Amino acid sequence: MLRDEILFGSHWKSRYKKTFGIAAGVLLWLCVAPLACGSGDLWEKNNVIQKDGEFDVTYNDTVTSANQTIYAFNHTVSRTKTEGVRVSVDVLSPNLKSPILFVVRQKQAVLSFQVPLILRGLYQRKYPYNHLGRTLCQPPTRAASEIQYFFVDVSTLSSQGTNYQLRVSRVESFTLQTETKFSFTSSPSQPQYFKYVFPEGVDTVIVKVTSEMTFPCSVMSIQDIQCPVYDLDNNVAFIGMYQTMTRKGAITVQRKDFPSNSFYVVLVVKTEDEACGGPLRFYPLRPDELIDAGNRSKTLDIVVSLAIKSDVYVMGMLLCLGIFLSFYLVTLLVACLEKKRAKKRELFQNIDDTSPAETGKITASPNEYGSLDSTISSEAVTESAPSLDSAASADHYIERSGWKNVGRSRQESLSSIEEDDYDTLDDINSDKNIVRTKKYLCVSDLSRKDKRVLSKKYQIYFWNIATIAVFYALPVIQLVITYQTVVNVTGNQDICYYNFMCAHPLGALSAFNNILSNLGYVMLGLLFLLIVLKRDIVHGRALACNEVGALECGIPKHFGLFYAMGTALMMEGLLSACYHVCPNYTNFQFDTSFMYMIAGLCMLKLYQKRHPDINASAYTAYACLAVVIFFSVLGVVFGRGNTVFWIVFSVIHILATLLLSTQLYYMGRWRLDSGVVRRMVYVVYTDCIRHCTGPTYIDRMVLLVMGNLVNWSLAAYGLIERPNDFASYLLAIAICNLLLYFAFYIIMKLRSGERIQCLALVCILFTAVVWGFALYFFFQGLSTWQKTPAESREHNRDCILLSFFDDHDIWHFLSSIAMFGSFLVLLTMDDDLDTVQRDKIYVF
Repeated sequence: MLRDEILFGSHWKSRYKKTFGIAAGVLLWLCVAPLACGSGDLWEKNNVIQKDGEFDVTYNDTVTSANQTIYAFNHTVSRTKTEGVRVSVDVLSPNLKSPILFVVRQKQAVLSFQVPLILRGLYQRKYPYNHLGRTLCQPPTRAASEIQYFFVDVSTLSSQGTNYQLRVSRVESFTLQTETKFSFTSSPSQPQYFKYVFPEGVDTVIVKVTSEMTFPCSVMSIQDIQCPVYDLDNNVAFIGMYQTMTRKGAITVQRKDFPSNSFYVVLVVKTEDEACGGPLRFYPLRPDELIDAGNRSKTLDIVVSLAIKSDVYVMGMLLCLGIFLSFYLVTLLVACLEKKRAKKRELFQNIDDTSPAETGKITASPNEYGSLDSTISSEAVTESAPSLDSAASADHYIERSGWKNVGRSRQESLSSIEEDDYDTLDDINSDKNIVRTKKYLCVSDLSRKDKRVLSKKYQIYFWNIATIAVFYALPVIQLVITYQTVVNVTGNQDICYYNFMCAHPLGALSAFNNILSNLGYVMLGLLFLLIVLKRDIVHGRALACNEVGALECGIPKHFGLFYAMGTALMMEGLLSACYHVCPNYTNFQFDTSFMYMIAGLCMLKLYQKRHPDINASAYTAYACLAVVIFFSVLGVVFGRGNTVFWIVFSVIHILATLLLSTQLYYMGRWRLDSGVVRRMVYVVYTDCIRHCTGPTYIDRMVLLVMGNLVNWSLAAYGLIERPNDFASYLLAIAICNLLLYFAFYIIMKLRSGERIQCLALVCILFTAVVWGFALYFFFQGLSTWQKTPAESREHNRDCILLSFFDDHDIWHFLSSIAMFGSFLVLLTMDDDLDTVQRDKIYVF
């Protein structure tokens, strides 16, 4: 009896005994009994005080090892309404040697914490907090309404009296309302969480949290309705979805992931700012030293918005398909118009050629394939032959009449014809030195190799890039699927750098809109392949007919590089989609690798147009591009702030520029051996000191000087600034060189008296405008993996098109169209030369 009197006290009122009955007594005994398991003397001295607690009342009490205080509270819980309850504690006694333990016992949960609360940061730093505030987990009830009881036990092992304050209050607006902003304050020791219930007919919502304060760093978490709720810095990542944030954060939540059709939104302020890119203050690291964290309270605003419905997904997909299918329709219309015009030209040709004996002229007009058919009247030749110089006319006649024999001889088997057969003979090498070092070169000088050998050489570009694409894409797809699985399983939203304000999930994909917008690269790449295939077939028919225009006129047509460019564009779309499954710095090379290839192939195609015999082989070109991608990976992994890496890369960049300049200037007619330095000194002495003559090839020298200035400037910029985004820096180098060479090509083409046809001019203007708009959306910068995930989210913005696509999706649309237009420019820009003899087309 004495032990029962001490345990329950005379003030324990009989009405509580009637209310709780035997079950409450047993529960209370089980919780208090462990305190009595010590020595008998300690038990006799310990006093348990039971008090009736009231909401919104501040209790100022003292606790020692000799007494334990239990506060009993009750409140009404409704099935249709959730009422939040918050416990606030403040320790008033300084320099505590032993903490106070608070245990909150509920019907289906127990919450315990000590004051001061010790939270650990990096390097085991310890931060004490004397003022705590915790929201109690609310277990669900099946009854329409019931009264639930909970108890707050206060105890300590300190023999000295410790003063504390306790306050239990109801949380206003504990349940969040749709599209209604709610403001609150949180800190590391006073986390906050709220409940949201999905309305009827709503399957997806976006939880958005904003703040006017960048720091302190905070964590936003979405957790299921279950106890306990993990709402401290050291355990908030244990369950659910979470992300760090500074000013802005957003998580898309789907009903299917929460069987209770509701969830908790938990907001926790971290003890340190290092996870959000903030500074980490230096503290002396002494064992068990407590560090004052200062004021780390943060005011936050939270709003739950409705996500888009399924019909918006359908509209987005239809818009995407409609935009790019329209290019197929326009291409078909242009092809029909060209065919109609070709038939008209053929009709006029037949009318003009009805009486060739009367005209006495050689007439030539393009047929339906766009090449020239020559009608040579035997009478005309006979009549005109005596009026010409005998030798010249005979040679000319033999040459013209021998075209068919030449064409027929070139139909022989390729089995014994290889490109190396021409390059290994000494007399041919001697001829190369004579031809390629002429001051003024024509296309006929650099298109002397058999066209079938060159066609076979350039077809290797396509087959090689197709092989590369297969072996590159398969592990990429496997890796990004793993990334997405890790995100879905762990709930860590910091792994992927999405635009969380406009990330629409579909199935297991977190940002379907960013993936769908890459469809343009694939569809337009396929369309370009079909256009090239049509031209290839037409040209093949012309060659089979031994047409003069196909054999001896215009820029030599080799389509292997065009096929490779179209394939690269399709692969860019596929790999960009893979990158956007989970964009981050470790897989950014997926998005840029084929951009390097596209830039390189475009430069090679420009050079090949007038240098078909001396263009790089597929093996050499892809080996160089592999080196570029290798440096891209090294730069992403090791380049950030690494001075040694930037010095090495800049030196290699400048040396590669000089070697390529020498190769282009001398048309490959130089050797890199032990005597190269001696020859360089001799050239400088004879051309610059002794005779002081200008460069032999002025046009080439202008291009190479400009190219070297641009590349040396880029190398200096990289060495001085050392940008964090090395992959984009490397891509900028490739694009600058491509634009410089393209501008030089256009200027020299016009300077040589050539013209640009209407279709090519329209493509150039259209492509330039689209590139301008595309770059505007690219530089909006909705996210960046150069910063921490929390800092990246500061750049997130809402959707701008159909509430489905964001700025980066518009970049995907426009850049795919611009690349397609750029390819068409390369394909059509020299169509005006199809009727010009190759010995009249200058090389530059």
